Amino acid sequence: MNTIQRIAKNTAALTIANIANAILNFFFVMYVARYLGVEGFGTLSFALAFTAIFGVLTDIGLSTLTIREVGRDRSLAKKYLGNIAVLKTILVIATFGLIALTANLLGYPEQTIHVVYLIALSVVFNTFSLMFYSIFQAHERMEFVTIGQILNSVLLLAGALFAISKDLSVTAFAFAYLLASIVTLGCNSIISTWRVAKPKIEVDIVFWKESLKQAWPFGLTVVFSAVYTGISSVLLSSIQGDDAVGWYNAAYRVALFLWFIPAAYSNSVFPIMSRFYVSSRESLRLVYEKSVKYVFLLAVPIGVGITLLAPVAIPLIFGSEYSNSIIALQILAWSMVFISVNSLVAQLFNSVNKQIIVTKVTGSCMLLNVLLNVVLIPRYSYIGAGIAAVLTQLVALVLLFIWSFKLGYGIPGKKLVGIVAKVLIAGAIMGILVFYLRDLSLWVLVPLSALLYLAVLYIIRGIDREDMLLIRQSVGRQTVGVLERAPKSPNRKK
Repeated sequence: MNTIQRIAKNTAALTIANIANAILNFFFVMYVARYLGVEGFGTLSFALAFTAIFGVLTDIGLSTLTIREVGRDRSLAKKYLGNIAVLKTILVIATFGLIALTANLLGYPEQTIHVVYLIALSVVFNTFSLMFYSIFQAHERMEFVTIGQILNSVLLLAGALFAISKDLSVTAFAFAYLLASIVTLGCNSIISTWRVAKPKIEVDIVFWKESLKQAWPFGLTVVFSAVYTGISSVLLSSIQGDDAVGWYNAAYRVALFLWFIPAAYSNSVFPIMSRFYVSSRESLRLVYEKSVKYVFLLAVPIGVGITLLAPVAIPLIFGSEYSNSIIALQILAWSMVFISVNSLVAQLFNSVNKQIIVTKVTGSCMLLNVLLNVVLIPRYSYIGAGIAAVLTQLVALVLLFIWSFKLGYGIPGKKLVGIVAKVLIAGAIMGILVFYLRDLSLWVLVPLSALLYLAVLYIIRGIDREDMLLIRQSVGRQTVGVLERAPKSPNRKK
């Protein structure tokens, strides 16, 4: 199996998982949001955002480091599993205590604190599942990630339906998160022991020091990301109330559901880029350049479609009570477009041991996002939070592209402009079709608009001969990959 086939296989596996998760989460959010109402859904959303900010401390970048290093040398899998399991145990105890202390000091209502406790416990179990996912991803066995993610979504939906049937409170829905995380962790540990690597507890202080030294930029990046992802909900709750949190998060959840294909591609290509860094700089450059193109190609029609179909989608999913979420979704759709490309560019820096660049950019954008939220939320509520998200991701995109040029991986300006222009033209033509046929069933409109988008791209050569060759490689009709023929580079030090 050549490199392109591996990327295609792993992207397909993650896409299947994400489609299944999107469908399951679609029904989960729809039922929960309708049942709890704007205020109750706002309480649950606040707890998820609040614990997510602290939850990043349970990993501090160790999972990303594991993907990169085990992706380069799979014999290290047991070493990383054994030591990181112990490290995470220490981290989760400290993090849960910090969450409990902060929630009580801030004086939230008793029910909200109980919900926070339960969600925090689910975060504890999820961080160990993340450890196993990193090993699966490093071995390019995305089908195992698929199993865990789908199982978690099925259990969440089942728990929600049970809570609704018994007319339970928001606390029961938080308990569903906890139960799902426990069962999913058990499944992941069995899969790892059976098919990938058997965990064996190990305490290697020297290894801990070296791992933490390399992982802290990854961890700090995740901390910054969590802050500027969750700060909107926290500030909305404090300034505007739980109704605003509910409207904003309903829109955010829909936008997040449709991010799954670009995210699947970025996660699949990361271990491959890490390996090419030590074997072939030209292959790495080609993978990166093509990946930026493909992720942008995938993200733009999603952004256009969400923007035009939001007035139909929000009432259909959540009911008229969430009509205020329509404009929030239309704004956040473009935040997801920028996030898709940013995630891919960040994977380049992570793969070439320049994760500190991602940390610096993310930290700067976190400060910008907090400032924008503080200024915009009091005046524009959840709409201001959406605007802050888009502006933050746009600035991040510009900074990451600038750094890619400094490292010698920048896409030539003329080529980049050509890619963007062709994708935007195809997206605009698709958007015209969607606008005039928006009353059609989504089951008809979505495939029809996708076919038009691809046809226009092909006609204006947004998809060129090299892309077609890569497509043939991905389905096995080309046995020798373009990437495998790229010149090899001498081994590099980490």
